[in-house]
Amino acid sequence: MTDRAMQEPTLLLLTALADEPRHGYAIAREVETISNGRVKMRTGTLYGALERLLQQGLIEVHSEEVVDSRLRRTYTLTTSGRATLAAEAQRIAATAREATRRLSVTGQGTTGKVATG
Repeated sequence: MTDRAMQEPTLLLLTALADEPRHGYAIAREVETISNGRVKMRTGTLYGALERLLQQGLIEVHSEEVVDSRLRRTYTLTTSGRATLAAEAQRIAATAREATRRLSVTGQGTTGKVATG
């Protein structure tokens, strides 16, 4: 990957695969869960993104099986994908810590009300 921030769909897809291998439909459901229902990936978008992540070496096919006469692929993170996700998680956490620190310096929390001491 590059030093650029990861796009949210990529972050969500990699996160969905961080704890266990999943097939396409399970990945889509997991993305929806992780995003609290905010992101719903359409089939074409999902499989296009999975193909891109395969080409980038961030994920790999864990297994393939035929279910109801259709090929079902299960995907998993590669070592590179796991490292990329970990680096992005650290970057996001550092940014969130800095945002929280700066909010506390100004004396305002997330409610926008001035803190009194």
